[in-house]
Amino acid sequence: MQKIFTDYKQRFAFAFDDETGAYARTGIIDEHGADTGVDPFMGSFPQLIDVGIMGHCEHGKRGLCLKAGIGCYQSGPTTEQPNMTVEDFRWIAEQCEGKVLQFALGGRGDPDQHQDFERILHISREHGIVPNFTTSGLGMTPDIASLCKKHCGAVAVSWYRSAHTLAAIDMLLQADVRTNIHYVLGKNSIDEAIERLRSNDFPSGINAVVFLLHKPVGLGTRENMLDMSDPRLANFFAEFERPHPFKVGLDSCTVPGVLSFCSGIALESLDTCEAGRFSCYIGPDLLITPCSFDQANRFTVQLRPTTIQEAWDGEVFEQFRSRMRNACPSCPERDLCLGGCPLAPEIVLCGSLAKQVKERPKKQFNTLSDRRWN
Repeated sequence: MQKIFTDYKQRFAFAFDDETGAYARTGIIDEHGADTGVDPFMGSFPQLIDVGIMGHCEHGKRGLCLKAGIGCYQSGPTTEQPNMTVEDFRWIAEQCEGKVLQFALGGRGDPDQHQDFERILHISREHGIVPNFTTSGLGMTPDIASLCKKHCGAVAVSWYRSAHTLAAIDMLLQADVRTNIHYVLGKNSIDEAIERLRSNDFPSGINAVVFLLHKPVGLGTRENMLDMSDPRLANFFAEFERPHPFKVGLDSCTVPGVLSFCSGIALESLDTCEAGRFSCYIGPDLLITPCSFDQANRFTVQLRPTTIQEAWDGEVFEQFRSRMRNACPSCPERDLCLGGCPLAPEIVLCGSLAKQVKERPKKQFNTLSDRRWN
C-alpha cells in the first residue's frame, strides 16, 4: 500500500509503497507550494534505520566470512556482546511508528538466528515498519523463509561462494521472497564480479545483485581496498551499465565511482550517503550513530534515556553532517555525492582527484532511490 508523508520541518514530501518497496521524494517545497527541484539535505527523522539486533556471530567464529574473502566490518568473529533484547527493540519501534519506513536488521551475526527473530518481525509490522535483512544463509530454513515471505520486504544473501549460499537463495525463492545478493567489491573480488556480470552468472530468479564497496573497517583491510588507479574499475562499471536479467545496484558509498566511470545511468536515480541525513544505525547496546561503519565510535550517542529524536537533532549528529555540508565546495558535482564517505575518505572513487571532472548538463535532480530493496 502506498503511503504519502510530509516533512514540514525540512519542507518536502515522500511516498513509500510497503508492498513493492518503491520510494520517491520531492524536492524542497517553496513558500508558494511549488517543488524547487532542489534535493532536501536531510529529514527531520530517519526514514530508514539499521538496527543491529545481533551482538555476536557464531558463524564468524568458524571463519566463514574470511574463507569467503570478506572482512567483517563489525569484527563479528572477535567481538562478543549480548543480542538486542525484545524490550529494547520494541522501545525503538515505538519511537519510529509513523516516521520510519524500513528497518534493516543486522549487527554482528545473521539476524534470522536471533533468539526472538519472529517476535522482532511482528513488532516491526505492528508499528507499520517494513523489516529487511542480510544473512549469510547458513541457518536458513524453509520455516524462516516462510516468515520472511509473511513479514519482510526483501532478504539479501551475502555472496559467500558456497553451497549454503545457493541453498539459502533457493529456499527464499521457493517461498516467493524478493531475494537479493549482496556482493562485497574489493581487490580480491572485482575480477569475479566483472566475469559474472559479463556472463550473467548469478542464480536465476533473484531480484538484484547489490555491490557493496569494501571498507577498511573492522576486519576489512586497506590492502583489499579499491582505488582510482585500478584499471579494472572501468571494466566493472562498463559491465555494470549493461542490461542484465536481474537488477544491479550499488551502495551509496560507490556513487562517486558512478560519477567517474558511468555515462548511461540516470543521475536522478542516485542517492549518495544517507548517513545522518535519512538513515542511522542503532547497535545491540543501544549506541546510535549516523553510520554502522563508525566502528571507532567517533559519532555515537547512548540511547536511554536519550531518545532517537534527541540524538538525531543533537550536536554529535550535526558534527557528522557538517562534513558533507562543507565537502568539496568548488566541485561542480558536489551536490551529487557530497564529497563521499565522511568516515573513510580513502575509499572515495572520485575522478576529480585524478582528472578534470567531465561536464554534465546543469540541472537539478529529484532523488528516486531504491531504498535497499526495491
